[in-house]
Amino acid sequence: MIKVFSGLYERYFSEEEALIFTLLLVAGTVIMLTMGGVIAPLLWAMVLTFMLQGLVNSLVKINVPRRISVYLVYVLFLGVTLIIFLFFLPFSWSRLSLFIEELPTMVNQLRSLFLLLPENYPELFSQTQVEQWLDNMQGEIGQLGQILLSYSVASITRLVTIVVYTILVPIMVFFMLKDSEKLLNFLESWLPEKRPIMAQVWHEMNDQLANYIRGKALEIFIVGTSSFVLFSLFDLNYPLLLAVLVGLSVIVPYVGATVVTVPILLVAFFQWGFSGELVQILVAYTVLQLIDGNILVPLIFSETVNLHPIAIITAVLVFGGLWGFWGVFFAIPLATFLKAVIRAWPISNAADNAV
Repeated sequence: MIKVFSGLYERYFSEEEALIFTLLLVAGTVIMLTMGGVIAPLLWAMVLTFMLQGLVNSLVKINVPRRISVYLVYVLFLGVTLIIFLFFLPFSWSRLSLFIEELPTMVNQLRSLFLLLPENYPELFSQTQVEQWLDNMQGEIGQLGQILLSYSVASITRLVTIVVYTILVPIMVFFMLKDSEKLLNFLESWLPEKRPIMAQVWHEMNDQLANYIRGKALEIFIVGTSSFVLFSLFDLNYPLLLAVLVGLSVIVPYVGATVVTVPILLVAFFQWGFSGELVQILVAYTVLQLIDGNILVPLIFSETVNLHPIAIITAVLVFGGLWGFWGVFFAIPLATFLKAVIRAWPISNAADNAV
């Protein structure tokens, strides 16, 4: 057994950098698992900085001084943030509150529809089956109500957290944009002088991670805006609320689009019933998803994501289970990072030669 472990060590950790890199990966994973909630503002700031850094670089390329570029991009960032907090979020919350108020009416309509199934299709559905379905549905709705109640009870704590984030995150974003080179040099000073593995992984991931974050933000905006226009043209109820859900659904590849179809289908059904409008909105929404999956995503992420769909879904399940929202959002970059590490990792033949 000792000989086996010795061979593995000689094969994969014979170089000092490989051992240090392994310790950094383990330490980073432990910190994320144990202190993820504490360093959440730092994560938000890093994500936003990656998104804004591209705009700064674009301004620098057209001969705008870097300091002025940082100030211009930061003012734009503050303006968009104020619009979101002062106008978009309050309006979306009011629409959500209205939807929750009308939910009991929708449930009663759905209950009446279910009760007609044994009468119209006695060979397919029995009264016992339908009553069991309704009991299960009522139990799920009751659990949902308890969840909403728990969120409302904890709203004060969450409000304080949001206020803290609103203050800290913009401050950190400004200094990360302004002193990005200094921060990177400081981090490099703690690393070994010879670090070919880290350098290869960094060069491979730097552009991909930044492009992925900016591309995902662009995809959310385009898909959400297109959905809002589509739902408004069809005069569907709650167009902004549903458009936000559709936009956020692109964070979870393959799964998100399927899950968000349920509220769209329910709202359309309770508004129009089994009618031509219901079919038209579903066809139009399907076309929108096809355009997103077959045109928009390849156009935005053509040079960023080179993973098999099974690998993407597995990454979403694994990292989402570990880190929740952040794990889902960064599932593809994390999977790409692991792929880059595996490709760059040195494998020594010393153990093989010794055998």
